[in-house]
Amino acid sequence: MLQNRLIDTHTHLDFDRFDTDRDDVIRRAKESHVGAMITIGIDYRTSLRAIEIAEQHDNVFASVGVHPHDAKTFTDEQAEHICDLLNHPKVVAIGEIGLDYHYDYSPRDVQRRVLRHFLDLSLETQMPSIIHTREADEDILSLIREKARSGWQGVFHCFSGDQRMGQDVLELGFLLSFTGNITFKKSPAAQVMQTIPLEKIMIETDCPFMAPVPHRGKRNEPAYVRYVAEKVADVKQVSLEEVARITTGNAVDVFQLRLEEESLWP
Repeated sequence: MLQNRLIDTHTHLDFDRFDTDRDDVIRRAKESHVGAMITIGIDYRTSLRAIEIAEQHDNVFASVGVHPHDAKTFTDEQAEHICDLLNHPKVVAIGEIGLDYHYDYSPRDVQRRVLRHFLDLSLETQMPSIIHTREADEDILSLIREKARSGWQGVFHCFSGDQRMGQDVLELGFLLSFTGNITFKKSPAAQVMQTIPLEKIMIETDCPFMAPVPHRGKRNEPAYVRYVAEKVADVKQVSLEEVARITTGNAVDVFQLRLEEESLWP
């Protein structure tokens, strides 16, 4: 049995793929030793919904933000509303925010402007940032360096960059979070993860996407974060309990999670 519960640091529990069994999904996570999970906002509407879900479950927390795909619809009014949401006691982070040059659903200059806004908000409020990046590594590192400060807290989620990118992220004070992609055969993410200190790693599912082996191709859910932890343990040649203890501690520290002791230790 795990000595320490796992934390799934990135979920999308508001997505309609969970509408028929959301409470069961959260229950299964608890039964699988997931002590807490964070459900992520990707625009104003989903940020509100993330908070609603977090209010209904003691072991669920929320983040609020605007995904780069939705940057084109971001307004000054939404900026004010999302800033207000940061005062909610279940909100633990700003995100997910970032740049995505793979799909370019929003113009790149607009993505950069919206990211600058949220990085400024993170600095102003001292809230950690959850960063999304795809095919935009140089630009996102440049923008974060513009705002860099000592002790900045945050995480690059679903990390898929190379080893150099990983080291640059660590030097900026961010952690790296790995998801089910590290369980895929010949995963480059698993190879990069091997070079990252366990004290700088968090784990996630990014559900309902990217289900780990042996559930690849199916709907992902927070209970499956255990497979990510097992892969980390295998690659790092440490026990599953050690991975759980350290990655959970990392998540608690970064997101300042207030958890009842019994919610973490069985």
